[in-house]
Amino acid sequence: MPEHPSCGFVALVGAPNAGKSTLLNTMIGSKVSIVSHRVQTTRTRVLGIATEGDAQVIFVDTPGIFAPKKRLERAMVAAAWQGATDADLVVLLVDAARKSVDADTRSIITTLRDSGRQAILALNKIDLIKRDKLLALAADLNAEGIFSDVFMISAETGDGVADLRKLIASRMPKGPWHFPGDQLSDIPMRLLAAELVREKLFLQLYQELPYSATVEPEGWEEFDDGSVKISMVIFIERDSQKAIVLGKGGQRIKQIGATTRIELEEMLERRVHLFLHVKVREEWTNDPERYREWNLDYNA
Repeated sequence: MPEHPSCGFVALVGAPNAGKSTLLNTMIGSKVSIVSHRVQTTRTRVLGIATEGDAQVIFVDTPGIFAPKKRLERAMVAAAWQGATDADLVVLLVDAARKSVDADTRSIITTLRDSGRQAILALNKIDLIKRDKLLALAADLNAEGIFSDVFMISAETGDGVADLRKLIASRMPKGPWHFPGDQLSDIPMRLLAAELVREKLFLQLYQELPYSATVEPEGWEEFDDGSVKISMVIFIERDSQKAIVLGKGGQRIKQIGATTRIELEEMLERRVHLFLHVKVREEWTNDPERYREWNLDYNA
């Protein structure tokens, strides 16, 4: 640990498809030290850790924020906002390439303002927008009065990301690091693999079954050639949802598997054989025990 360490939690919030996971991968790069469900600490998922100088920056995941209808959706969104409330810093990621600011992003801004919370604004995908439009968007959002800083970045190309990371690191509170600086363990990686599958499911299906699917790791097998076989189970509530997850001719599950495998291979720097199975676990979203396991509020 460095002589003058600092360490803190950063909540990345944003509408689905704003580019959160790409930004995380770019921010963390090869400096991921450990990824873990440190639920007791954050009440949300820890996605990864970036090291910048003497600072350890712990990024906590917040589920895509939308108008919840069911019990589990309410609990997940409540946990997302709790994660943002507990974090030392909030970064709002906005897809600048969209024609206009979407309703989910406007809703996040309203909630931040109502809670008296300041945030850092990161306008993403600047490589896909003309400069005059980008400046107009920055002025429009800055007028909301809740942003301490505005960054223009491309998570895809890395443009502007180093400056954002430096600023975040400079604002971490003084104190010891929460995690070892260089540890990487296959057990947290299992959880990360499950999270990646869940994220892809969410991005593809949040209109159809926002939180009716969950993912759990089933097997992790290392081979002599350096490759790894990872098995995951996607649990759904009803048999009728199986067709939604599988897609026509199994195309959707294949696509989810393929995109997750590519990300895992980049992270693990080796060949990955990924197997996804879909199983029905009836009424799991109404089981208080599951909420306790995830540290979610059953009555949110």
